[in-house]
Amino acid sequence: MSYAIIGAAMEVHNQLGCGFTEKVYQEALAHEFQLRNIPFEREAHMKVTYKGNTLESEFIPDFLCYGEIIVELKAVEELTNLHRSQAINYAHVSNKKVALLINFGAESLEHERLFNPQGK
Repeated sequence: MSYAIIGAAMEVHNQLGCGFTEKVYQEALAHEFQLRNIPFEREAHMKVTYKGNTLESEFIPDFLCYGEIIVELKAVEELTNLHRSQAINYAHVSNKKVALLINFGAESLEHERLFNPQGK
């Protein structure tokens, strides 16, 4: 499943290159997901639980694909540990096992598959 998502992202990067905002890539990737029949939810509002209490605050990953893979997009020159932490935290609080961090901001598409050992 993650290979299909990365393949779709590669196609978007091949078509658009680098230099656009994250929102442009997000819209293009949603279109590519539709073309490839990849099930996704764009900007799903997800709750955060803290010590058994559901907080009013939500987090909004760029995509939730196949109902189980968090996809977080960036359009930056270089990925940082802060970006990685964000993706892993999204996976952790949503109880998902995998988060994909995809960066369209470099000359070549960058992607990292991050694992939440506590996810399902």
